[in-house]
Amino acid sequence: MNFDFDDPDTGAMTRDDFLKAVEEYDETLRDFGEGEIVKGTVVGVNEKEILVDIGFKSEGAIPAAEFDSIAEIEVGQEFDVYLEKMENQDGLIVLSKTRADFLKVWDRIKAAYDSLETVFGTVDRRIKGGLVAKLYGVDAFLPGSQVALRQVPNLDALIGQELEFRIIKLNKRRRNIVVSRRVVLEEERAQLKAKIIDELEKGQVRKGVVKNITDFGAFVDLGGIDGLLHLTDLSWGRVSHPSEVVQIGETLEIKVLDFDRERERISLGLKQLQPYPWKEVEEKYPVGNRVKGKVVSIADYGAFVELERGVEGLIHISEMSWTKHVRHPSKIIAVGDDVEVMVLKIDPENEKISLGLKQTEPDPWETLAEKYPPATELEGKVRNLTNFGAFVEIEEGIDGLVHISDMSWTKRVRHPSEVVKKGDVVRVKVLEVNRDSRRISLGIKQTTEDPWDDLAQEYVVGTALDGTVERLLDRGIVVELRQGVEGFVPVSHLLPDDIRKPAEYFGVGDQIPLKVIKMDPANRRIVLSVRAYMDDAKAEDLAAFNAKFGTKKPLSEQDASSEDAEEAGVVDEEIPEVAPEEH
Repeated sequence: MNFDFDDPDTGAMTRDDFLKAVEEYDETLRDFGEGEIVKGTVVGVNEKEILVDIGFKSEGAIPAAEFDSIAEIEVGQEFDVYLEKMENQDGLIVLSKTRADFLKVWDRIKAAYDSLETVFGTVDRRIKGGLVAKLYGVDAFLPGSQVALRQVPNLDALIGQELEFRIIKLNKRRRNIVVSRRVVLEEERAQLKAKIIDELEKGQVRKGVVKNITDFGAFVDLGGIDGLLHLTDLSWGRVSHPSEVVQIGETLEIKVLDFDRERERISLGLKQLQPYPWKEVEEKYPVGNRVKGKVVSIADYGAFVELERGVEGLIHISEMSWTKHVRHPSKIIAVGDDVEVMVLKIDPENEKISLGLKQTEPDPWETLAEKYPPATELEGKVRNLTNFGAFVEIEEGIDGLVHISDMSWTKRVRHPSEVVKKGDVVRVKVLEVNRDSRRISLGIKQTTEDPWDDLAQEYVVGTALDGTVERLLDRGIVVELRQGVEGFVPVSHLLPDDIRKPAEYFGVGDQIPLKVIKMDPANRRIVLSVRAYMDDAKAEDLAAFNAKFGTKKPLSEQDASSEDAEEAGVVDEEIPEVAPEEH
């Protein structure tokens, strides 16, 4: 096309006008430069980018990632953009809306940062490590540790909420803004704390929120300062763990028990706002009355029973059974059992109640004397052996004692196991029932006839016989004359003449010749003598005895005995050198 710039009739532009217009257009292009914020109009939208006309010879492109949703972008829409690069490999201008938004509010953000100003922002979305909040239209990072004073279990619950923040970090080049909500909350808390400390007084009743629970109590936030609600101040009743009474986040009305203003320590109480349960306990639970309760704890010495919330009594182990020897309360009752008990004693000042379990049942000892009068014979099982006797069960829970002295008429019993064994069923005779001391005395030997009248006829003084050495004592020898019949030979009636310790010459099981020198049926004693026997014996009998027993031998553990005559029940009587054994 040819332009006739000089033909005035055509009405066309002159050459000078054209050159001037081109110059003006070039000047317009030079007005755009990288790093500027310009107004742009959307001319196209696709998945990867938004095409924007900024009035330049070519269009600009903004990555779609800079927009929350490209579905909301429409052709013809206008907004400010940042010109990053005049031309990319496709000939398009590189633009950024995010950077334009950031730079437009930078001064405002920087001023808030420098002056420690609290700003408002809206939580937009959750990302790794925290949240993103919109601050003046741009993204700011809110770390998880800066969201609240304590860890927030569900960060998603904050999305969409407008919150107060403090800008704690800025980087203009990287367009990085870090904000904190925690700093704001800490300042608010400090202000509330100072106010509460000024107001707080011992005895006040305030509201608080359970902040944390431990084994020894709960920490309660009073609105800026924490107080301890100790385990013992949660309830008048028994509490094993604070979680039984309070829960984290629960709002409580509590009483200030003590306040150390300098150390900022507060002791709180919950039970102090409830009626004191021991106030009228003597009227509620009179001594001698039967009451019901629940076993809440067991110790070695007894069981604690809760009569009502905050009121407990103790059943001592001795008050659990009339007849059984209770080794541990758990053998009778268990935690959680509902029991009926009798009130034995009340001490309201020390908050103690003594209870009895056995008192709710008849005392069998009241009728035992009538049920088992002296001389009653019956069978029972040996339940236990001691050094002094055997306990025999005559009915369930009722034991009687067979003393060691009541086990044999003729034999000195050193231990009950020589006569009976645990579990044996034995025939016994009732000797005495003592209701006050709750003891029954039994005898085994009393179930047979006393043989000493017959023995007195069998072993008259002067009777010669053989005996078997059964025990060796320092003061003599205990011999068995026949099954179950024993006698005693004093050391002064042994041979040889210089004998001092029988164990030096004799051994258990030896057969020795004897003569009865004393028969005492009343005291159940038979005293014997080797010397008296040899006085009437033939010379060859004495020679044979000396040949067998006349030589001193070394002591052995089997022959030597630690018992002396007194320990064996032997006493001097009538015959100074004789020590007859007492059965």
